[in-house]
Amino acid sequence: MAKKKKKRKIRANFRKNRSSRARDGDFTKMDLSDDRADDAIQGERISGKGALTRKRTIAAEITTDASGERIQLEVDEANCLKGHVLSVHGLASHVRMKDGRLLKCATRRLLKTLTTDQRNVVATGDHVLVRQANETEGIIERVEPRYGCLSRTSRGRQHVIVANVDQFLIIMSAAEPGIKPHLIDRMLVTAEKSRIRPIVCINKVDLVNPADLQPLIGVYGQLGYQVILTSAETGEGVASLREMVTGKQSAVAGQSGVGKSSLLNAIQPGLELAVKTVSAENEKGRHTTTAAILIPLESGGFIVDTPGIRTFQLWDIIPEEVAGFFRDIRPFVSLCKYPDCTHSHETECAVKDAVADGKLDARRYESYCQMQSEV
Repeated sequence: MAKKKKKRKIRANFRKNRSSRARDGDFTKMDLSDDRADDAIQGERISGKGALTRKRTIAAEITTDASGERIQLEVDEANCLKGHVLSVHGLASHVRMKDGRLLKCATRRLLKTLTTDQRNVVATGDHVLVRQANETEGIIERVEPRYGCLSRTSRGRQHVIVANVDQFLIIMSAAEPGIKPHLIDRMLVTAEKSRIRPIVCINKVDLVNPADLQPLIGVYGQLGYQVILTSAETGEGVASLREMVTGKQSAVAGQSGVGKSSLLNAIQPGLELAVKTVSAENEKGRHTTTAAILIPLESGGFIVDTPGIRTFQLWDIIPEEVAGFFRDIRPFVSLCKYPDCTHSHETECAVKDAVADGKLDARRYESYCQMQSEV
């Protein structure tokens, strides 16, 4: 007889999502001559508990994965099916089951009300356990442990853009809109922290002289980052990019208008993702992709198309860690005189000396200083 697995019980914080109103109406507008006003005052319940102090004992255990510390709920796996989240739209998630069926799923209330730093409980790319309700709908009972998460800060909370990827395509455009090296650096730091392989892809090279991009390409190439030049218009570099994503779990990210969807249409003909032109007034892209969408590739693997990003705030990184995520700055950190050197204003700083001697790229150093101060 198989040994029954013992359930672990923990005390967990929950949000108050069903609180009753404190009073029936606006107390300031009550007619105090009415006896009902006295009843309302005497019946009012005053509580010192906040919105996040409700606790419950649940069958679960605390685990740590790529997105941080999370509560892993105990569920009846015999009555659940395994699925892969293709996209998340508000309260509904589109999930592809192992047999190829697509279900529109809600998220279990217990999952939604657990107190967490994450903005959304379910993210595109998640592996989940689903309890099927009917032929087309289901309920996500549990989110399985994650790896390879791309996250950023959104209103003070963790926004998991995509989960369970092993490759990160940082898409920039050579023109319309112009390339932003500092945004590339931010995404590279996120990739280093998440231990995801980054690839820098510069699109729309048909609009510029490729020789003008060589200084930037050289800096990233010397650091060991792979850089590829592409043009969705002419097809340049598309075959190489298709080869890079075949059989891999990849995510693409970049500003609006850099041509992410156009490149995906070129990689997999017939995909027909919607595209828009860049604004002629300010050369900024118009949001076309509104949610992260997981796209299975005919050649194997999948790729996640994400909405355009204009700001990319780092998540869960303290100022002292930033230098360690810069491949070019990291070797000089231990050579500084002071162990807590910030490499910004201190004397006898090996990092500043390396910049002065031309061993470190000055623009990359400025990018570090900006990130270190913001974090």
